[in-house]
Amino acid sequence: MSAFDHLPPASIDRLLSIMARLRAPEGGCPWDIAQTFTTIAPHTIEEAYEVVEAIEAGDKAALKDELGDLLFQVVFYAQMAREEGSFDFGDVVTAICEKMERRHPHVFGDKTVADAEAQTVQWETQKAQERRKKAGDRPPSALAGVSTALPAQTRALKLQARAGRVGFDWPDAVQVLDKIAEEIDEVRAELGENVDQERLEDEVGDLLFACVNLARKFKIDPETALRRGNRKFERRFHHIESELAKQGRTPGDSTLDEMETLWIAAKRLEQRKP
Repeated sequence: MSAFDHLPPASIDRLLSIMARLRAPEGGCPWDIAQTFTTIAPHTIEEAYEVVEAIEAGDKAALKDELGDLLFQVVFYAQMAREEGSFDFGDVVTAICEKMERRHPHVFGDKTVADAEAQTVQWETQKAQERRKKAGDRPPSALAGVSTALPAQTRALKLQARAGRVGFDWPDAVQVLDKIAEEIDEVRAELGENVDQERLEDEVGDLLFACVNLARKFKIDPETALRRGNRKFERRFHHIESELAKQGRTPGDSTLDEMETLWIAAKRLEQRKP
């Protein structure tokens, strides 16, 4: 019987104890002991995406498991921080509790909000106040605090939203469509015999940024939309592979025209489904 067996099965203390034991210099797990904040970070991103995948699949059993994996990431960081004396899990919990209470004065204070949209405005106002406090004597940027570690598409969305809140925004989506057309023309202008790859990359980046802006104007999450596009592509390409396999062939044995015909057939099949 170990020193941890007396803890309740669903206790956070049990999980914290398991993490401490995994990191123990004597008797711990060599892999866990060897990890640092930097080496664990990619796993955290992966676990967060697996949570999203389980949600989109409607798989609650998988969601339960993936949320556990994500929680374990938090516990892992807290244990490493405790070892170096910077903070511990209790400090993490205290900080988020205080932040949630501070950002919800309509629940924990005497403020009132009319609806979810008004709450969003209040939330962003509170965050702006916190950024000003952090900035001290320096004038805070409207873009301050948008993490550079975010996926580029997500970061673009946040940058655009921040700029939009201070008035730097297209009035409607039609103008964004015009901007996309302009960016496409600029990409075309970079094509030719002697392509400057760096300039072409800049123009493609501008085009992608404008597409994210279009999604934002339509209140569509571009990451979710692109994931749907990815799944659609997979379904249709699998249809191509399946139909060619019936002929004893593969995409590598086929012409682009043949595959395009099967692609169109896959689209028609999807359109006929209720």
